Amino acid sequence: MRPKTIRSWWILILVLAVTSAFAAKIVANKEHPQHNSETRYEELGLFTSVLNKVQKDYVEPVSTKKLIYGALKGMISSLDPHSGFMTPNEYSDLQVSTQGQFGGVGMTITLKDGILTVISPIEDTPAAKAGIEPGDKIIMIDGKPTHDLTLEQDLNMIRGPSGTKVKVTIIREGLKQPKIFELTREIIKIKSVKYDVIDGHYGYIRIIQFQETTNSELQKALDELHKKTGNDLEGVILDLRNNPGGLLNQAVDVASHFIKSGLIVYTKGRLPDQQLKFTASGKNVEPDYPIVTLINGGTASASEIVAGALQDHKRAITVGTPSFGKGSVQTIIPLEDGSALRLTTALYYTPNGRSIQAEGIQPDITMHEEKVVEEGSQNIFGVKEKDLEGHFPAQNKVSNEKIKETKKAENLLGDSEIKRALDILKGIHLYTTINGGNTVKN
Repeated sequence: MRPKTIRSWWILILVLAVTSAFAAKIVANKEHPQHNSETRYEELGLFTSVLNKVQKDYVEPVSTKKLIYGALKGMISSLDPHSGFMTPNEYSDLQVSTQGQFGGVGMTITLKDGILTVISPIEDTPAAKAGIEPGDKIIMIDGKPTHDLTLEQDLNMIRGPSGTKVKVTIIREGLKQPKIFELTREIIKIKSVKYDVIDGHYGYIRIIQFQETTNSELQKALDELHKKTGNDLEGVILDLRNNPGGLLNQAVDVASHFIKSGLIVYTKGRLPDQQLKFTASGKNVEPDYPIVTLINGGTASASEIVAGALQDHKRAITVGTPSFGKGSVQTIIPLEDGSALRLTTALYYTPNGRSIQAEGIQPDITMHEEKVVEEGSQNIFGVKEKDLEGHFPAQNKVSNEKIKETKKAENLLGDSEIKRALDILKGIHLYTTINGGNTVKN
């Protein structure tokens, strides 16, 4: 027997031994272990047979690692859209992305019904600026079809060095033909939380994505809102639209700012250590001012956890359209060579036992985004008083800072859902004022 053939057989024996040990471990936790064990040995024999054939007969030499990685990718991606096998480089990229800085075009994608689908573009990134929308289906990347690729392979094609370009071809409901977007990759730096004061005493908080700094950024935002309103914050609009999710612990910490005690979310899986409960921390809890949460089809995962918890605790009124429905738990399992598994191990449930998976969070008030034009605000002649020659100047002196704040508030109120949320908060404030400040507490 030739040395190369001997080496190949030793590799096959090693793979079979390791995989068999893994199979045996699984078998021990299964019913009918003898039957399952026999079946697995037969199937593993098929695997090693194919591996040997490829190494022996394929037109070009192929490394064992490449074949094993390919087999693992296929095996894990066949389970569900969110499970996957990551090479060492892919795992490293994932670790960087959760820390708030990574290379790419700035959109969160998934496989939905076998089609690469945009969950949400991330605000202030190339994808969002180019006009990519939640629900867009990506059928080609740089002219290559995506339907036969795993999610990790799709991600690898979209990612690349900063400054380089990538073309994505999408189909979208309402478009008669596919549309091509040419995007320039860049280092994506995400500021997780944005905030502002609206109408003097109401806070607007937008959480873009849940990452390591989200809770600390939120605390800073809340402190500033209290300061800017003279410690008279009468309500908050929490905007979770197009928020693709992120870190679970940050979602729990965010919800804990608004829920004094009790369950935030729990998980159910097959194993005892996958039955987890996450409760409010009781730290830095905000006063009982009213809250309106904004959600839409791009609200997913961790953001659905926050929206669901606030809704179940009757701590917020939810406005918008049904959320994405990504309620599965992915556990990252590092492996010996620097690669990793992203494996779905459980499902999320809201405090009242609602499954988020595939169902999503249903708004209390359904409302679609539309551009708001106040009645009587349109000037059909396109000319205003200040444009007329010889007009009287404004008599009230307003600081530049005040003008900037007013313009920012006007821009926010140009969003119909934010305007509706503000109206709801004002209505609640008026009602409680009439009733002598009496509100219903949890």
